[in-house]
Amino acid sequence: MRGRNGVVEALKADPALAGLRRSLEFYHGDPARDAALDAFYAPLVRAGDLVFDVGAHVGDRLGSFRRLGARVVAVEPQPLCARVLRALYADDVAVTVVEAACGAVTGPVRLHVNSANPTVSTASPGFVRAAGHAAGWEGETWDDEIEVAGTTLDALVDAYGVPAFVKIDVEGFEDAVLAGLSRPLPALSFEFTTIARDLAVACLDRLTALGFTGFTVALGDETEFDLPGWRPAADVAAHLRALPHDANSGDVYARI
Repeated sequence: MRGRNGVVEALKADPALAGLRRSLEFYHGDPARDAALDAFYAPLVRAGDLVFDVGAHVGDRLGSFRRLGARVVAVEPQPLCARVLRALYADDVAVTVVEAACGAVTGPVRLHVNSANPTVSTASPGFVRAAGHAAGWEGETWDDEIEVAGTTLDALVDAYGVPAFVKIDVEGFEDAVLAGLSRPLPALSFEFTTIARDLAVACLDRLTALGFTGFTVALGDETEFDLPGWRPAADVAAHLRALPHDANSGDVYARI
């Protein structure tokens, strides 16, 4: 039986997955990066925990959650990405792949697909419009639309249980994902971009209304927080507004 590295190599060689090759090369096969991710998530994810990976893409965070001993529900709407996840975790009973977009309501979702760079495919027309006028996003093209199944965080909780941690990375659709959550959870993260700062602030407001009290930020792909400690939402909102445009993206972390 091939190990996971062998599966990754086979996936990289598949012409149908050419758009994902760069992600597969970057996110898999770097032991130092894997160790840094594991150390970063260890205070949030413990052995036996349930984790939702919303926008699982090609599974780099999913890999970290599994190495930490968590059970993972990986939610991914792009058929090719879901195919990668199923191939990587075909023999892992602790991983469930849900091929769907997570949003405010259940039901079909229109997904704007960037065939050349699937990592920025999105269910948000507003994100596509914002990227079209933003420095650093030149050349990005959302050249296809597909209809995918839709679910909500509440529906996932009902189906699989209450997660200890939820990772949300859905390219400008984070506010819709949080609109589909009606209860507080122990901890979660959501991606932000500097082309959609107001959306990030709206997400902070939503989480505050749900009862989350501590917040912090990590920039880009960094495995350390950009703000020390856990702060009020207002502090994180001010920090996000003050970031330079070329900071580009990162993740806000929230806990009860």
